[in-house]
Amino acid sequence: MQVTELQKKLFAAAKSEAPSDRVPYAFEKRIMARIAALPKPDAWALWGGALWRGAAACVALTLVVAAFALVLPEQTAANDAEHTLALSMDPAVESSNELQ
Repeated sequence: MQVTELQKKLFAAAKSEAPSDRVPYAFEKRIMARIAALPKPDAWALWGGALWRGAAACVALTLVVAAFALVLPEQTAANDAEHTLALSMDPAVESSNELQ
């Protein structure tokens, strides 16, 4: 049997049955009692859990950045600045700039 045929038959059977207007005795009171019996959420526990998850994410990010820093060649801004200053004080560089 095809799924669509089965679905049509089920819909037809559901439409042929009239819905009941009868509600079980004290239905609303039972539902409200169940809702009231649920434990109240602890705001401090929610904040604490969120902060621990954030701390774990920060530690993971720190480890990834540290791994990249160890793997990649050392190329820092201090080395670049030192190299630039050394080039500016080199007389051979100055004389080649004057020729151009």
